[in-house]
Amino acid sequence: MMSGIELVRRFPASEEEIRTLVEGIGDHARDAIGNSGFEPVAVLARNADGELIGGVTATINWSWLSVRLLWVAESERGRGLGARLMAAIEDLGRERGCRNAQVDTLGFQAPRFYERLGYEPFAELTDFAPGHSRIYFRKVL
Repeated sequence: MMSGIELVRRFPASEEEIRTLVEGIGDHARDAIGNSGFEPVAVLARNADGELIGGVTATINWSWLSVRLLWVAESERGRGLGARLMAAIEDLGRERGCRNAQVDTLGFQAPRFYERLGYEPFAELTDFAPGHSRIYFRKVL
C-alpha cells in the first residue's frame, strides 16, 4: 500500500462500482466537452407468447450510438429480425440526437451483416480471440 491507497482487484466488478467509475469519468469530461449522458438504451423483440427472441443494447454518448450487443434466437435467424432491431435502435439513436453509430464484432460473427446495413470498418484487432479478429464499424446516421 502506498500513501494510504489500496488497490483492490474485482472479478467481476459490481454494477455499483462500474457506475461509480462511469460517473467519475463523465464528471471529469463534462467541463471540457459538456454532458455525455452515457444513456443505456435497448430494443427487444418478443414473440406472441411474450418470449424474448432477440434484442439490441446500446449506449448513447454525446452524438454517438454505441451498439453493445445484438442477439437473435437461433430459431429466428435469417428472417430479417436482426436488421429490424438494428434499424429500430438507430432510429432511437437519431431521436436522441445521435449523428453516428459504432459497433464491433468478431470476424466469425457478423461483419458482412453490418456491412450490408451500411456500416464501414475502421479498425481491426487481430488475434483478439485466438485466431479471430475483432472488427470495429461506424455509420453516419
